[in-house]
Amino acid sequence: MSVKIIVKPNTYFDSVSLMSISTRANQLDGVEQAFVAMATEMNKGVLKNLGLLTPELAGAKNGDLMIVINGRDGADNEQTLAAIEELFHNKAQSGQHEARYATLASAKKHLPESNLAVISVNGLFAAREARQALQNDLNVMLFSDNVTPEEELALKQLAHEKGLLMMGPDCGTAIINGTALCFGNAVRRGNIGIVGASGTGSQELSVRIHDFGGGVSQLIGTGGRDLSEKIGGLMMLDAIGMLEDDPQTEIIVLISKPPAPAVARRVIERARACRKPVVACFLGRAEAPADESGLQFARGTYDAALKAVALCGITPAGGDRLAADRALIADVRARLTPQQKYIRGLFCGGTLCDETMFALLEHEAEVYSNIQPDPALRLTDINRSVGHTFLDFGDDDFTNGRPHPMIDPTSRIQRLLQEARDPQVAVIVMDFVLGFGSHEDPAGAMLEAIKQAQAIAAADGPPAGDPRLRARHRPRYPFPGTTAPPA
Repeated sequence: MSVKIIVKPNTYFDSVSLMSISTRANQLDGVEQAFVAMATEMNKGVLKNLGLLTPELAGAKNGDLMIVINGRDGADNEQTLAAIEELFHNKAQSGQHEARYATLASAKKHLPESNLAVISVNGLFAAREARQALQNDLNVMLFSDNVTPEEELALKQLAHEKGLLMMGPDCGTAIINGTALCFGNAVRRGNIGIVGASGTGSQELSVRIHDFGGGVSQLIGTGGRDLSEKIGGLMMLDAIGMLEDDPQTEIIVLISKPPAPAVARRVIERARACRKPVVACFLGRAEAPADESGLQFARGTYDAALKAVALCGITPAGGDRLAADRALIADVRARLTPQQKYIRGLFCGGTLCDETMFALLEHEAEVYSNIQPDPALRLTDINRSVGHTFLDFGDDDFTNGRPHPMIDPTSRIQRLLQEARDPQVAVIVMDFVLGFGSHEDPAGAMLEAIKQAQAIAAADGPPAGDPRLRARHRPRYPFPGTTAPPA
């Protein structure tokens, strides 16, 4: 194999563009692996783990573009580089028909009826762009992450003063007046409004509501830190008021990753005072019975969706909540060696990671994670798993300068192969999240890596069974030795 390295100083591309180019680059003839990304410390760490970090790459700055081509024997890396450059050129050409404005103020002048800005830029510049949008009286959906808590608080205080939405930072899901934004899903319009301090949790909730026969009026994302002590639930509190005044909304559902206790109490107090029925799902908190105010609590997204549609008078069809292949589970359990005793979770969605982690904590005392609320069980090194480990690849730890794993599966693929080499691993759990802005075929993108992982594991132990993955969106893909419940 031969390696070709190019560093382009002060050359910024957004994560969505780089994901598209990187995916196509890896499909070029003669390419063993291509890495096209910004020169962030996180990306340099990935290259180091791959054995591809050179002094030139190590010295690259955050705003520099890295192109690394690991070519197969006999491949012409110069030809591959030319093909990648052509991908960048085609990307630039494809956007030339779109109207472009130098500033937000200019865009607002030419589109005076606009009232929402969706922002996805490098985290270093995200707060500045969001502030300009708010100052131009635009509601904001800030997809970018790696914005400081201090910047987030200032932005949300400004939005609160102006009566605007400040969705984010790190807000990946919203549905406004029937239009799905970023990772939002196409679901039925209805009378259930959602306020989510969790992107994938909001997605799962909206899709469950749709599957159960209900519909969504609005889905307002807040960003995952909104219910932290620092932010104080500022946007969730404002969003409750907006939905309370929305004539299309009759039921309100709140969903959040584990909140700060004091902030959770503040939000619950506001929910109890709401004129409309409210269902609250705060992960990591014990479920409580409904009270006289009409506020109901749910342990997870499934229960929250059930309670929301029940308030609408809808009775969903019953079914096996586990919906797993019980025969496969029994068969694989019988095949495990005494050494195989740990579960590793590789998740795109933080809420899906949380829900699975809390379920396991009901049976195991120690489950480690990069998003563990218990400091004693929080990973000190995200690149090394310990015991039962559940990873949220959408957390800032993994997305600093890299596309979200729902867009680009590269980081998860690499970790899957790493975990497969650990002889103590018994089960690997993954989620595949669909949405308008996500990878068009997330299950298919992992297929080859799953086959490689099984080959690695088989070399160290007994082979797995041979059922099929019943993924609703891609039922044609056989995944030997795997099973999947519906989501």
